[in-house]
Amino acid sequence: MNRIIKKVAVLGSGVMGSRIALHFANIGVQVLLLDIAPKELTPDEEKKGLQLDAPAVKNRIVNASLQAAITSNPSPLYRKADASRIKTGNFDDNLKDIASCDWTIEVVVERLDIKKSLFERIEQFRKPGTLITSNTSGIPIHLMAEGRSEDFRKHFAGTHFFNPPRYLKLLEIIPTPETDQSVVDFLMHYGDLYLGKTTVLAKDTPGFIANRVGVFAMLDVMQTMQRLGLTVEEVDKLTGPVIGHAKSATLRTSDVVGLDTTINVTNGLAQGLPNDEAKDVFVLPDFVKKMGENKWLGDKTGQGFYKKVKGAGGKSEIHALDLNTLEYKPSQKVKFASLEATKAIDKVADRFKVLVAGKDKAADFYRQSFGSLFAYVSNRIPEITDQLYKIDDALRAGFGWELGPFETWDALGVQKGLELAQAHGKNVAPWIEEMLAAGNSTFYKVSEQGVKQFYDVESKSYQAIPGVENFIILDNLRATGKVLWKNVGASVIDLGDGILNVEFHSKMNTLGSDVIQGLMKGVDMAEQGYRGLVVGNDAPNFSAGANLGLVYMYALDQEYDEINMMIAQFQNAMMRMRYSSIPVVGTPHGLALGGGCELNLHADKVVAVAETYMGLVEFGVGLIPAGGGTKEMTLRTAAKYEEGEPEFNLLRNAFVTISTAKVSTSAAEAFDLGFLRRGDEVVVNNNRLIATAKAEAIAMAEAGYTQPVQKTDIKVHGKGALAMFLTGVHAMRVGNYISDHDVKIANKLAYVMTGGDLSSPANVSEQYLLDLEREAFLSLTGERKTLERIQSILTTGKPLRN
Repeated sequence: MNRIIKKVAVLGSGVMGSRIALHFANIGVQVLLLDIAPKELTPDEEKKGLQLDAPAVKNRIVNASLQAAITSNPSPLYRKADASRIKTGNFDDNLKDIASCDWTIEVVVERLDIKKSLFERIEQFRKPGTLITSNTSGIPIHLMAEGRSEDFRKHFAGTHFFNPPRYLKLLEIIPTPETDQSVVDFLMHYGDLYLGKTTVLAKDTPGFIANRVGVFAMLDVMQTMQRLGLTVEEVDKLTGPVIGHAKSATLRTSDVVGLDTTINVTNGLAQGLPNDEAKDVFVLPDFVKKMGENKWLGDKTGQGFYKKVKGAGGKSEIHALDLNTLEYKPSQKVKFASLEATKAIDKVADRFKVLVAGKDKAADFYRQSFGSLFAYVSNRIPEITDQLYKIDDALRAGFGWELGPFETWDALGVQKGLELAQAHGKNVAPWIEEMLAAGNSTFYKVSEQGVKQFYDVESKSYQAIPGVENFIILDNLRATGKVLWKNVGASVIDLGDGILNVEFHSKMNTLGSDVIQGLMKGVDMAEQGYRGLVVGNDAPNFSAGANLGLVYMYALDQEYDEINMMIAQFQNAMMRMRYSSIPVVGTPHGLALGGGCELNLHADKVVAVAETYMGLVEFGVGLIPAGGGTKEMTLRTAAKYEEGEPEFNLLRNAFVTISTAKVSTSAAEAFDLGFLRRGDEVVVNNNRLIATAKAEAIAMAEAGYTQPVQKTDIKVHGKGALAMFLTGVHAMRVGNYISDHDVKIANKLAYVMTGGDLSSPANVSEQYLLDLEREAFLSLTGERKTLERIQSILTTGKPLRN
């Protein structure tokens, strides 16, 4: 069946339902969002003389929920206008409208009786052959379908989204024994390609995969914390970024999610897992029970493991809960020798051996917690899944772990992990020792063809991970000798089929001289014997921009010739890339700021991930874009003049975008801001980014790519436009919206974008504008207040307004 999803019905508009609806709207799908009709009028409705049957009353709950979701932060929408794809209604009047929907998703309260009652009503209107799924996080999927028709049962499954659906990448697909295999295959594919999810096939067991293992890990951490006498702050320090987990770590995450959620999920698992070998772990610690009784539920009640209080002088302070006294005390900085020993180790996987080898309490914590986790996940196969890679996928995508449990175990060494578990009395599944005895020492390996494989417990052999044929993983290519050239900051990797890739591996992928050298080398190599070039990486962020530390150092020493040469080299690299004889495809994802944005502005084509935060942010540190960014935005504006749009308005919009350091909140918004152009593409699943970019480079080459010629006819408006900008900037200063230094930067930017000292409109070349922006950038590096702003960014990560 050629199944196409044009319209989705989401039943239940709570936190999850409304945000699932909005994410479908993000990808262009029409959505019908329904909820119950109120049983009572509000005082305001009574004053207006409304009745319960009034449309405004009957849709009050769903409309209020949707509006709350739209205005929430972080936004569940790629762009606000996407919300127009959602139509709201109520179960009484509009349940019949699901007949026009291709997929109905139930997201009501977590009670089996209520869900079954709703499914009975749904079956009256649902069109046969359409998908019907539940977003439950704990109720057995097969129980919900009891009593339904054969067609209903064949097309029914669990689709467990994680909150917030836009940002958390996990989607667990849980079929019942009666779910048609074609439905399972479709959901797995659709979730990956269209919703941008890591789709994981899970068995219908309590907590499925992610919550089963993730909640176990959290509760085990709490119990280990009690045994070792660790504080709240210490635990969060030990379970955060140092081991590749979220900055909110364990207990702060509980505060954000809500301790009541933790309690409810834990109690549900404890009830459903009477025979689990680690069932004692699912017994809530006494301090958690007491916090629940006190309604210390986290952010939603103003206090949980942490509490924000007013300190001396009215300044906010963060206090942490003392688990012994259940009193709040000022949060303390955490320091352990084991953590200090990992500070110089950038790669998370390389830290684990150091962390478990220490002599302090932190090392004790890691030895115990890793041992417990490894034993637990080994025993979950084949209970919750038959393949170990699915557990890793679920924890990475659902809980934000950089490495899943088996990947962590591999990094530490399988034999070492086994010893840690046994040393603390944990029973590891027999297949682990059988695997080692057979000479298989890792859970994962990369084949000679660069395909990642996992150890399959059933066949006792290594198998390719299904679906990876659609992805290009640079780590795998490196492991098979596909690196053709490298330096400290960049590598040139052969993607195959005549396409090369330049990968950055500087800190935050900042653009220094090593990266620029790598980019130039990649273009040279591609022109000499290949068909195209991709600029991309597998890091969380494409690039945080240019190396500000180097600019700051040169500026302090008044080495302005060095700054001038550095900027000129960057500009030359951008132009070399733009005007090469081979197509170049940029792949922004995560942060693509400053120089990272400028690089993509100069690519022949861009394939961006939906979650791309792109912008020219130099203004915030007292500078203007000088890697071709100001030139390129001026050029792009001039190109639109021929389309008949008001010229000054277009130029002003580009000026405002740069001078306010606007950053897109998504790739969709990057189009609105002019950073992406017609013809550029967006992929929702970042795993597909490099493969899609490679395909685009091949397509451009096969279409007969011709080396472009630098533009010499860019229309600029001279002093007439400059006067307009200077007047506007002056008005902003008079209104005290900007500082004197902001005025100076804005005037420099205006000077460049209007073409400099020209008495009337004229056509200029790209090099003319590049020279202007470089001169303006250089002059601003000599300003004391610019140096103060750069220093603030480098030391605190925050801009300074001066």
